[in-house]
Amino acid sequence: MKSFEWNEIIKIEVKKTFFKRYLPQILLVISSAFWGASFIFTKGLFLSEKAITPSIILTGRMLVASLFTIPLLALTHKLQPIKKGHLRYFLLLAFTEPFLYSICETGGVQFVSGSLASIIVATIPLFIPFGMAIVYKERLKISAVIGVTLSLVGIAMMSLDDNLSFSANPKGLILLAAAVVIAVIYTLTLVKILDHYSPITITCYQNLIGFFYFLPLMLILDGHNLMQLSFAPRMWLMIGFLGVFCSTIAYMFFNYGMKHLGATAGSVYNNIIPVFSLLLALAIGQETISWMKVAGMAVVLVGLTIAQRKRATT
Repeated sequence: MKSFEWNEIIKIEVKKTFFKRYLPQILLVISSAFWGASFIFTKGLFLSEKAITPSIILTGRMLVASLFTIPLLALTHKLQPIKKGHLRYFLLLAFTEPFLYSICETGGVQFVSGSLASIIVATIPLFIPFGMAIVYKERLKISAVIGVTLSLVGIAMMSLDDNLSFSANPKGLILLAAAVVIAVIYTLTLVKILDHYSPITITCYQNLIGFFYFLPLMLILDGHNLMQLSFAPRMWLMIGFLGVFCSTIAYMFFNYGMKHLGATAGSVYNNIIPVFSLLLALAIGQETISWMKVAGMAVVLVGLTIAQRKRATT
């Protein structure tokens, strides 16, 4: 076989390896970075707009996300119709995320710091493997369980200060714990349709259905607060970032990664969300660093590495 033919074969194999193994991991890291930033931007909205509420933020996010996604799909002709029997999955998917999950997460951020909220949300991967094993009989890997557990140790370390003390608003903790449970249900539902639709199609339907879930809730509960908002460029920029990058692009990347790596392996990347939240909070002066948080970040990354090992054992 000629040398140029070998070169072509090598290029094809390298390309396959990149798109099958490395690209999903890169996109999952980027989605975690956007979601990590979402806690800080949401906290920023609460700090700068005293009249703003979770339902107003979330309705704005879904509106921006839909206005961004639908024209994109129309231009690229990539919007897939919902198949017969799948509408109930999309309705449940959007009801769990973004609707219920976002209400609990955003409400939780209202009462605790952005980085602490991200730490609690990062416990989601601990429960997903067990949910997959119970519902879909998926085989548990020791490396995944050890890696997730180790990551949780790091997350717990990040929640402590140098004096090993911890304090948080119980209302915020309850809301964030509920968000974790809802996220597990979302993931178990997502598995049902991942092989039938592209990630961008799933994201589009999620946001559009989610908007119609949020709109009446916002108008009934918080419509009177709309006139008290500043509508300053800063507010629009933060909502725009949340809608485009956190509610659209991050979900597209996450769904792509889940499709190629599996629910258990893909969800482990949620563990690095607190790292990005903390780094951004430090960069803009929302929080201060401590040796415990630095050590916790290191442990989280070690746990992530272990959880992604290919050696399967039970």
